[in-house]
Formats: sequence, C-alpha cells, structure tokens
Amino acid sequence: MSKLTTEKYLIRALLNDGVMSKALFEEELRDQLDEFMQSKKEDEDDFFFVVTERDKQVAMLLIDEDDAVHINEDARAVLKAHWPKSVYEDSILELIPQMVEELDAGYYFVIGLQAQSDSEQEL
Repeated sequence: MSKLTTEKYLIRALLNDGVMSKALFEEELRDQLDEFMQSKKEDEDDFFFVVTERDKQVAMLLIDEDDAVHINEDARAVLKAHWPKSVYEDSILELIPQMVEELDAGYYFVIGLQAQSDSEQEL
C-alpha cells in the first residue's frame, strides 16, 4: 500500500473519528500487550500508544497512567480527553508522517508519553 493511502486511513481513524478494526487489534496487537506494558514501565511513561494499519484498516492500543488498556475508539477518546482538542489535532498531524514511515517499514508506530503540566501539553 502506498504511503499516501496509509496516511489517508490514519487521518480518517485518528482525526476524523473513523471506525477502527477490532480484528486488526486482535491479530497484531493483543499478543504483544505484555511487551508493551513492560516497555511503558521500563521507560516510566505515563501513556503508551501503538498504531498499526493494514489493508485500509487501523487499530490502536493505549495504556493509560493507571495501566488500564484501551483499544481503538476508546483509546482515541482517552487520548483526546488528556489533550485539549487543538493539541490533540496538532500532535497527531505532527506524528502522522512518522507513523507512515514506521508502518511502511513494516513496524508498528509506538510512542510513550510523559504527563505534562497544562502549560506544557504538547509533544
């Protein structure tokens, strides 16, 4: 799939509240949940999220500050709730090129985030 197509589906899922794929989550992300949790703890991240895309479908996993696991639309909603709308949109727009590159290379897009004060809420 082309990078432009991948970008299109990421924008639809992450910025335009598109439907995400539970099947893709189950196939690609669920089995690695323990590894993702370990990485979050080792890096002392407050939030940890993973995005994957395949065959025009997007799946997302988010582990929050309490180590609760959220998937797909719920994960997106939790992330949005922790960032003001403009910060969420600007941050996702900034991250999408990195997501596309990682996904195009055959990897997941993985990022850990540290909590910031209200005056610092940007990536």
